Amino acid sequence: MSVTKRLLSLDVFRGLTIAFMILVNCPGDWDNTYGLLLHADWHGCTPTDLVFPFFLFIVGIAITYSLSKKKAEGVDKRKIYRKILIRTLWIVGIGLFLNGAFKFNLATWRIPGVLTRIGLVYGICAAIYMMTNIRSLFWITIGCLLAYWGLMTLIPVPGQGYPSLEMGKDIGAWLDRLLMDGHLWSHAKTWDPEGLLSTLPALGTCFAGILAGTWMRIKMDENAKWAAIFAVGFILVVVGQLWGEVFPINKKMWTSSYVLYHSGLALLTLGTVWWLVDVKGYKGWTKPFVWFGMNPLFIYILHSMITKIMFAIKISGSPAYSWIHENLFLSWLSPHNASLAFALMHVGINLLVAWILYKKKIFVKV
Repeated sequence: MSVTKRLLSLDVFRGLTIAFMILVNCPGDWDNTYGLLLHADWHGCTPTDLVFPFFLFIVGIAITYSLSKKKAEGVDKRKIYRKILIRTLWIVGIGLFLNGAFKFNLATWRIPGVLTRIGLVYGICAAIYMMTNIRSLFWITIGCLLAYWGLMTLIPVPGQGYPSLEMGKDIGAWLDRLLMDGHLWSHAKTWDPEGLLSTLPALGTCFAGILAGTWMRIKMDENAKWAAIFAVGFILVVVGQLWGEVFPINKKMWTSSYVLYHSGLALLTLGTVWWLVDVKGYKGWTKPFVWFGMNPLFIYILHSMITKIMFAIKISGSPAYSWIHENLFLSWLSPHNASLAFALMHVGINLLVAWILYKKKIFVKV
């Protein structure tokens, strides 16, 4: 396979991730949601906890496809860095807007968030990718994970006197309160799952994607490449679980063990999709996911805005979100199935828009 050929499997992997993201983000009733569609309360990892890191892993792969040729050809790096900065600011800016949409209160406006993290991680990782070689990037990745482990387990939390990995008592939560008190996740208030310090290991997730993307671009025997992808993915999962015995796998703190674990699973997932789609040519099932995967940022924004609008609009005194769930689904389905059907409705609405954009060849990028 040519190293310059676009990976259909990457678009499919991205689309699968987006579809699952909408499914887990839009249940009709959080109290009646199947366990696999919920985040782990604290330590541990459910399939839902893989959505965000899979996104960052994909961002890393995409960096290699968008910047490797320019890097090899010696294109003026100042122009590249300018584009990286502009894209970073756009993503962060959109994230901040979505955080405050329909409730623009400067006193409580959340600063961290999903798009804020994606923007920061993209900008830092893309810039470092342009400055270094792959060997250096590998050691930088290891350094990020080990440094975070040390910070979280060895540094006493000020005012507490000892390191902690308890909810809201870790040094990352302390730093977020120090710098962004009042502007954190509204469900916690004293800590944030996309906090400042945990951005460090999140860089490791994106770097893992860059390393994977570089490997995917190498021209070599497809059987050997597939075997290597699965071998490395399996090793990362095992090592992540072993590290998790002393530094628990935890999405909300984005622990280093979690990075290895989800990076391994991302490799195994990508390897499976790549083998089926790009190598074996089984493409008939991929179309809906390609539609999602070709407009990921727009679909993320769309699904967020649809949800916010449904909460803002009132029907018979209730948010449209709750009214639709109760009257269109809960009236004839069990609570858990009604919640799932409501989420599937959201997937369908966003899929329809993604299909229209794809058919009209509209691909929204920043």
